[in-house]
Amino acid sequence: MTATPFRWGLLGAARIARALIPAIREAGGEVTVLGVRDPASPRAREFAAQWQVPLIGTYQDVMDSDVDAVYNPLPNDAHLPWTRAALHAGKHALTEKPFVLNEREAQELAHTAAQTGRVLLEAFAYRFQPQVGAALDIIQAGQLGEIRAVDGSFGFHLTDPGDFRWNPAQGGGALYDVGTYPVNLVRLMLGEPEKVTAVARLSASGVDVGLNATLVYPNALAGLSCGFDWGEPSSQAFHIVGTRGELRMERPFDSHTSAPTVMRWRVGGQEHHQEFPPFNAYAEMVRHFQNAAHGQEQLRFKPDDAVKQARVLDALFLAAQRDTIIPL
Repeated sequence: MTATPFRWGLLGAARIARALIPAIREAGGEVTVLGVRDPASPRAREFAAQWQVPLIGTYQDVMDSDVDAVYNPLPNDAHLPWTRAALHAGKHALTEKPFVLNEREAQELAHTAAQTGRVLLEAFAYRFQPQVGAALDIIQAGQLGEIRAVDGSFGFHLTDPGDFRWNPAQGGGALYDVGTYPVNLVRLMLGEPEKVTAVARLSASGVDVGLNATLVYPNALAGLSCGFDWGEPSSQAFHIVGTRGELRMERPFDSHTSAPTVMRWRVGGQEHHQEFPPFNAYAEMVRHFQNAAHGQEQLRFKPDDAVKQARVLDALFLAAQRDTIIPL
């Protein structure tokens, strides 16, 4: 007897969905419905045909459909209302980063997930890369000693002037889009900061086209940078320095590597490295999500983690706006 595939509803025809649809299928799931803002648009119909996904109609039609979970990759300002709607409709929800636009909204979604008993996950697929797990093992084993400094960066060149990420009303800006990755990885490795500082360069539309920040810990400083006007291809790096050694991660925020990556670390003057084969972290994230929805695994990153992530992002925006230190 063949088990029924885990059924997904997809909101919108975002570019990131082109990575998630194959990942869902690789993880044994099935995208059974697609909802878009305008079901009559040629773009929506072309997307549905290209990816062989049934086009059911609107976002609300997805909420009313018979699916197990909803994937929400809509513009950032649409994360709260449609993820909330999915949870209330009895669906599990996988929501793209940034989870929502502030800590209050994150708390609301976390509360709704608890009330409805549904699985809710912020879609940081990079966290499921073996390289990230190996780096965490090295740090937690104390091989680098006590961590003193971290330097993380992520940026690229956003050329489309009509992209929603240039619109402050839709939660645009580099911090929400790419800066959220190094913030998340620092938190994963060091926990929650005590205070933050930040400085931003603003675009003509008022979003942060570039932002540099410092997350302050009792015995460590984590420097972060992100931008929308960096060179192509995207630039990313993560460097950790401890009292006994240091570690560098290669392309740490890639969620689907097509070539091997190498992590290098030095302890007591001795060099080490580990090579990781190509890996689809999107598929691993989906597989874990589906298992958690079936009660077969504990969710590794609960909604409370997304609340804490939103709290740090709120503080960084406030620090840049006020040009001051913001305690957490």
